Amino acid sequence: MKKTLALLSIALLPLASSAAVPGDNSSMPHASVPVDSGVKTRIGGFVGERIDVCMDGRVLTQDCEEIVDPFRHKEDTKSWQTEFVGKWLLGAIDLYEYSGDPALLAKISHAAEELVKTQMEDGYIGNYTPEARLTNWDIWGRKYTALSLLKYYDLCGDRRFLDAASKSVDCLIGELDRRDVDITMTGNYFGMASCSVLEPVVWLYRETGSRKYLDFALAIAEGIEQEGSSRLISKALEDVPVSRRSDFPSKWWSFENGMKAYEMMSCYEGLVELGSVTGNQVYLQAAQKTAASIIRDEINIAGSGAAFECWYMGKERQTIPTYHMMETCVTFTWMQFCARLLDKTHDAAYAGQFEKTMYNALMASLKGDGSQISKYSPLEGHRFAGEEQCGLHINCCNANGPRGFGLIPKVATTVDADSVFVNLYLPSETSFNLGGIPVSMNMSTNYPVDGYAALTISPKKPSVFTLALRIPSFASDSFSVSVNGEPVACTCEDSCSGKGYLRISRKWKAGDVVEVSMRIDTRLETLNGMQAVVRGPIVFARDSRFSDGYVDESAVIQADAQGIIDARPVEATGSFCWLDLQVPMVVGANLEDPADSAVRLIHFCDFASAGNDWDKTGRYRVWIPKTLHVMSEPYHKY
Repeated sequence: MKKTLALLSIALLPLASSAAVPGDNSSMPHASVPVDSGVKTRIGGFVGERIDVCMDGRVLTQDCEEIVDPFRHKEDTKSWQTEFVGKWLLGAIDLYEYSGDPALLAKISHAAEELVKTQMEDGYIGNYTPEARLTNWDIWGRKYTALSLLKYYDLCGDRRFLDAASKSVDCLIGELDRRDVDITMTGNYFGMASCSVLEPVVWLYRETGSRKYLDFALAIAEGIEQEGSSRLISKALEDVPVSRRSDFPSKWWSFENGMKAYEMMSCYEGLVELGSVTGNQVYLQAAQKTAASIIRDEINIAGSGAAFECWYMGKERQTIPTYHMMETCVTFTWMQFCARLLDKTHDAAYAGQFEKTMYNALMASLKGDGSQISKYSPLEGHRFAGEEQCGLHINCCNANGPRGFGLIPKVATTVDADSVFVNLYLPSETSFNLGGIPVSMNMSTNYPVDGYAALTISPKKPSVFTLALRIPSFASDSFSVSVNGEPVACTCEDSCSGKGYLRISRKWKAGDVVEVSMRIDTRLETLNGMQAVVRGPIVFARDSRFSDGYVDESAVIQADAQGIIDARPVEATGSFCWLDLQVPMVVGANLEDPADSAVRLIHFCDFASAGNDWDKTGRYRVWIPKTLHVMSEPYHKY
């Protein structure tokens, strides 16, 4: 720790904030405190049903005693048992705040109480032996413990849990100092797993105003820039792609692998929060540049990425069958990273990324009955349960995946001092406060099956505020809005759709109706001689359960010159899938038989439903091989 603290004086980058910061135990500046708008959203339709299924089938059935028990015995020296209870608590609390389910609250309270009981006299909460502390996954686990205790404190207001989180981080600071250990050189992946503790450290600074936590946070930020560490800030500012941040490792699961997706994004989340309390924009800029690299180089058609949990320039390679593709921990963390950047920037592009991942990669990870969350969700094949890890009946994705479902209501509608942001078009009932005035907003929509939504806005008394409606990127040329039947004029892109929102500022009164209309086309996507079908944010797949042919057979999907397919999905009530789309295509490579060369309508379903029975005898596929027609295509370019 002494080495890390010493780095505060090294001008590697202009990281230290020039803004005034409070001294020990002083209050935080008002501007740094998030607006408490009391937003509550209840979601219906397919997405709402899947949130409920995840809570009932996965979260409420978790044996919390099993995942707390290792903290009582403290016998581990190398595994990641220490992360499970914290992850479960974080997701469970979000889902309780959404649902108000008393049984879930009782389960959360019991787990939090039992976890705090394991805290040692020196403040340590973990499951490692004294000799093994600060090694392997120990600090990573302490991060999740501190985050979950802080979140539970935020829920219940019981100071014991804030104190327990504080003592836990105090213990870490003290141990690093006494042992003269540099946190950036601990654990795996160039220290990224350990350095992600930055997030709860900043949270503690917000809650307590204690300067020691700010000092520790700044020390971590400076430390990652030293030679031999991850250098997450400078490499981001230099636009180094996320998969090129380190040399290809000789040992994959090791310190020398700097491509680990989940841990990398976790560090940037902490850096974003550090920037928000210091006023230093460098941290946010580094995070945004990293997100841009992830979108450009890694995120695939289903909204996730990584293989063997690492970045690999996967966007270009997504048509290649790949081992261990799209880990759910990566899927969720990408959603959380986008949500955090959306909160700091109000840039609708992050909401668009969140939406794509939500509908596809996240929903696909949940088994139909909600009992399991897949560890990997490839773009072809079948779904299956991940292995049980660390001697427990759980794995990282079963613990982490529910956090994605709990995050959806928090992103759907957000509120700042004088604006309401509609980020997701979902059938929903939302309530919030603006300037102390209660407001309800109900949305009726069948989006993305069609592009219509009606919002009824009812403030307790007439109130002036801005309603910001996200303009999906695929509908930017067809997006229209009316208020109480009167069209909203939009003649200037900068004022009407700045950062991807159409903003309406007016005095709202009870019963005002806002109608949104947009065209949603079914589109053909092509890459590497392959084809895929997309409608709005939804990706579609062939599924062998339709029994309408061999899902791996080549075909030519029929689309017009603009890539538009004449196909519209229907909600498949009573079927295995949510959406059923009949796609016109010529299947196979035989043109001699008129029956084979005829255009046929082949069933596709939404990617979330593909393979959702987890039956290994079935098969689904997103990318369809395109049959080459040398008379009509310049084949010599292949």
